[in-house]
Amino acid sequence: MPKPGLSRLATSPDSMEASHLVSMSSPLVSPSQSRLKYMSLGVLVLQTTSLVLTMRYSRTLQGEGPRYLASSAVVLAELLKILICLLLIFYDHNFSFLVLNRVLKEEILNKPMETLKLAIPSGIYTLQNNLLYVALSNLDAATYQVTYQLKILTTALFSVSMLGKRLGLYQWLSLLILMTGIALVQWPSESLDGPAPTPLSAGSQLVGVIAVLIACFSSGFAGVYFEKILKGTKQSVWVRNIQLGLFGLVFGLMGVFVYDGERVRESGVFQGYNPLTWTVVALQALGGLVIAAVIKYADNILKGFATSLSIILSTLISYFWLVDFDPTSVFFLGAVLVLAATFLYGYEAEACHQPQQSLDWRPTTSHNRV
Repeated sequence: MPKPGLSRLATSPDSMEASHLVSMSSPLVSPSQSRLKYMSLGVLVLQTTSLVLTMRYSRTLQGEGPRYLASSAVVLAELLKILICLLLIFYDHNFSFLVLNRVLKEEILNKPMETLKLAIPSGIYTLQNNLLYVALSNLDAATYQVTYQLKILTTALFSVSMLGKRLGLYQWLSLLILMTGIALVQWPSESLDGPAPTPLSAGSQLVGVIAVLIACFSSGFAGVYFEKILKGTKQSVWVRNIQLGLFGLVFGLMGVFVYDGERVRESGVFQGYNPLTWTVVALQALGGLVIAAVIKYADNILKGFATSLSIILSTLISYFWLVDFDPTSVFFLGAVLVLAATFLYGYEAEACHQPQQSLDWRPTTSHNRV
């Protein structure tokens, strides 16, 4: 018999995107479930912060030889996620190679149309992952973190328009407060705190901002589109991840050879790789497993709010360690608003609690991204 624990969780195709709640479960949330919800949100904050900071540091670190190719790092992260999901299916079915082979054949090879449905979100996620490397090559970690929180709003709007999700008054208000806080964090420092410091970020800030904005819209659309697909299927979450990963490998390899083909021919795919680069790849690949816990106890918008809390931690480390950001009083005001919005959204969800949806993927064969 398959093990029930792992098959009930979803994982994200990338570290920064997630799948969603699908079937009705228990109408009440126990105290232990509530504790697990906030624990998982806290872990997500730490994972997001560490990924952003290590990725930023790896893209600005001056060293001998060429810098590693972001496109190749995206491909390796997809490959690692596929391997992890294969191991989880193997574990779910008592380490049986025969069952593993049967599951992969029945759920992937024998269901080509179901697999093809994931080509769209997988392509968008691959584009998004590459854009985030572009953004962090041109923006400091704090600015990136703040700007990327716009995905909360895009996810909410796409959820309302595509899924018919209904938000309460306080939830809409919390979204408005959150956006106000983000705007204040990005407020030009010279207007209130004197002349702005000399920018320390390498590259074009405009390129970085545009990359983040495109990533925000793609993240919101792909996440909601993927949720819509999940609500009409009973496939294993791990199978879904493998399907996404396979398309991600194809799109990612296309990106490697189209945009970095010449550099690959000159210095190879693994040029510039070091322990820090492999850490970034591992964090990106394992991010979906962290998101799995969040998705089980919270919706995608609440996950986005939790991620916004990492702005503060990212700013502190960016200021003291990376030394590429100088926070102002306006930033701290914006951070307070972001925190207030987070608690307001949580209060609304608790006050207007409905029977909670949760992933109830059955072993008969069941995913989220990154």
